[in-house]
Parts: sequence; structure tokens; C-alpha cells
Amino acid sequence: MNATPASADDLIVIGKIFSIHGVRGEVKVYSFTDPIGNLLDYTNWTLRREGSVKQAELVSGRLQGKFLVTKLKGLDDREEARLLSGYEICVPRNLFPDLTDGEYYWYQLVGLKVIDQLGQLLGKIDHLLETGSNDVMVVKPCAGSLDDRERLLPYTEQCVLAVDLGAGEMKVEWDADF
Repeated sequence: MNATPASADDLIVIGKIFSIHGVRGEVKVYSFTDPIGNLLDYTNWTLRREGSVKQAELVSGRLQGKFLVTKLKGLDDREEARLLSGYEICVPRNLFPDLTDGEYYWYQLVGLKVIDQLGQLLGKIDHLLETGSNDVMVVKPCAGSLDDRERLLPYTEQCVLAVDLGAGEMKVEWDADF
């Protein structure tokens, strides 16, 4: 495990190591990819936690319930593996597959200004949540927003009218009083 070669701005978090598994240095991982197993498509990881950055190479991995169990190159000791708990798993964004028109990665939506059908600024997308039925955008107030309310908007075709990444805006069908 070495220092990172990729720029920190270029890295996207795709998972997080949360525990150890067994005695041979395997680690348990929460995957932020959809489906969960897609995280295993990326073999070179940049691990980040509180300013500490390391490079790791994925040797193998398997799905176990709602998480993954992974084996990293050179990591064969349970206690050494325990030290990786809490590290985010990052990969350069240029490794992500291209999407079709109208599809977006979550990282592309974070920070967009959210404007309702009346032209009112509701705030900016702070983050997204996966709820099971549909994803939810957490819209927090920002300079120039209509009010100081945090809003939870569904990321659905009925709500999202248009996304303009160049302008940094998303148009939505949403009642500002809701």
C-alpha cells in the first residue's frame, strides 16, 4: 500500500471498509455501487481516512448479505486488517462507465441548485439517500434560496424536470410549501 497517484478532486467514494472478517486479513466493505457487487469491478483502490491515504489492490471479493468480504494484496493479518476499518474506498471518476442521456451519477448531482417550476431557488443538493422505493435528494438552503428549510425531494421522473450540469441547475416540479 503506497501513497495515492490520483488527484483528490478526481476520486469518488464507492465504498467503505467497516470491519474485519476471519483471521486471514479479509475486510468487510459497505458498497455504495448499484448493484453492490459492482465495487468488485475496480481492482485498484485509494483508501482515505482523516487525511491518511493508501493505495490497495483488490485480490478477490464476494457478496455476503448486504455487504462484501474482500481480500487485499499483501494484507494477510487480522490485526493489520483491523487498522483499515473506517477507510473510504475511492477510485478515479474516469474509470466509471459512460451513462446514457438522462442518467447521472450521484456525485454529478451533488451541489446542483434546485429550482422549482415557478423559478424559485429551493436550495442545493447536499446528498442523496437510497430509500428502497426511490432515491431522495436532500436539498439544503443556500445563498439566495427561497427560505431556510431543508427539503427531501424524490429523485423521480415526476419530480425532476431537467438537469443542466453545465449551468449547475436542476428544475423540479415541487410545491415550495411542501
